[in-house]
Amino acid sequence: MKLLLLSLLLTMTLLAQSMVLPKNFTANFTQIVTNPQKKVIKYDGKIQFLAPSRLKWIYKNPTQKEVCIDHHQMVLVDHDLEQVSYLVIDKEFNFIQILKDAKLHHEKVYVSKYKEQSYTIKVDSKKQIESIAYFDNLDNKVQIVFKQVKYDKSSLRIQSMQCKIPKEFDIL
Repeated sequence: MKLLLLSLLLTMTLLAQSMVLPKNFTANFTQIVTNPQKKVIKYDGKIQFLAPSRLKWIYKNPTQKEVCIDHHQMVLVDHDLEQVSYLVIDKEFNFIQILKDAKLHHEKVYVSKYKEQSYTIKVDSKKQIESIAYFDNLDNKVQIVFKQVKYDKSSLRIQSMQCKIPKEFDIL
């Protein structure tokens, strides 16, 4: 009986510490990139996520861009330059796997290691994503803060995750 109660208590403790994994979410974001010389660039926009690995970043300030990621492919639509780039991602980016691999570090802070990259993830009181920070491959510190996060509230469709490409834009 004691073993059963101990097992139940341990399971409840582990579940209580887990962050909530979304099937989809939308949020406004602020992305702050600080280079090694301490120069800061701040971006604002909206993000959409659809599990397992579709992301759409809609940058509004200081430049207008859309970045659509689906497993190994990325489409970048630069509205200021009126051009579109199609890129193949060498390493598949799996946002859900980053969250699944996250281990509780301290209170509302999780740390995840995915494909040799470390991520620090903060969650709110509901255990939902509040921010993500990491160092990119150019040693820039990247911090993304999410606001007005809506987990699993809207039914995102695959079509809404695709970048809109104006006909008059150059394709690279």
